[in-house]
Amino acid sequence: MSLASAIRDRDVAELPSKRDEDWRWTDLRGLVRVLPEPSRPANPSSAGPFDALAGDVRVSTNGGTVTPVVIAAGETAAVALRFVSRGAGAHLAAVDVTVGAGARLVLLESYESDEASVAQVSLAITLASGAIVERIVLAQDDAEAVCVSYAQVVLGPSAKFHQTIVACGARRQRLETRVLHPGGGAELRLDGVYLLANKAHSDQTTVVTHTGTDGLTVQLTKGVVRDQARGVFQGKIVVDEGADRTDARMGHHALILSDRAEVDAKPELEIYADDVACAHGNTVGALDEDALFYARQRGMSQAEARSLLTEAFIGEVVDHIGHDGAREVVCAWVAERLRG
Repeated sequence: MSLASAIRDRDVAELPSKRDEDWRWTDLRGLVRVLPEPSRPANPSSAGPFDALAGDVRVSTNGGTVTPVVIAAGETAAVALRFVSRGAGAHLAAVDVTVGAGARLVLLESYESDEASVAQVSLAITLASGAIVERIVLAQDDAEAVCVSYAQVVLGPSAKFHQTIVACGARRQRLETRVLHPGGGAELRLDGVYLLANKAHSDQTTVVTHTGTDGLTVQLTKGVVRDQARGVFQGKIVVDEGADRTDARMGHHALILSDRAEVDAKPELEIYADDVACAHGNTVGALDEDALFYARQRGMSQAEARSLLTEAFIGEVVDHIGHDGAREVVCAWVAERLRG
């Protein structure tokens, strides 16, 4: 069951529900009683957040076709991918991304909607040996939208894949990444940020499967929720039998800034190999009262102190973004939301 099959067959019975373990905190069947009509063709009404940073901008509006992204061996490129939902229809979008041996790609991805749309985007990202990809995702959906992004990533030996997802939530928002990690010196970094207010819901789910020796995975997700918002983090790292000398670390840390906000977290390790170094950590709490007190003693208002400390908390993840222009865009976006 999936949102994609439900939209394709126009059958709400195919929506995932809380009875599905991976979807128990992001129930779609209990939310979407009737699927909206298919989205009509449309054009984006404004520029995307990353348009100025990429020489190649590709836009899918209401499920419009996007040509595959193919980076030849040894080449370097920056591509902006925009997935835009206009109106309150339902649609699917998909794109393949292939990066050749030794090539470098900065993939600047954004999700934009303006009404109660229902959409799923599927990405297949393949890295050849020695390829390097940085994927930065900014998900800024409408408060009434339902959006699911599903990315399947396959790494080649010695490849490097660095990802940062930044999200503000929606009525239901799920950003899922699954990575097939071959070992062989390949490196994976998965980072995430969610900043949720009002009744926003955002789910960041990842599954990494190590199949070979000498692989590295580092993962850090941080979130801030307030009002009646709900953040969900599900991270799973699987180390198959024979994937010795795997080094895998996962961390999730969240701040809850109101009594009615909620964070659900499930970090998991499944290890079937010997001689590995794997660990995970998870914390959910409030802002440090002592830090707030000292900030107030320096003349800050309560709101200024809370904003400064929260921005510093999130900044550890944002600072990992390697592309200077994308990091500046994300920093400005984070600051605007926190101060708002």
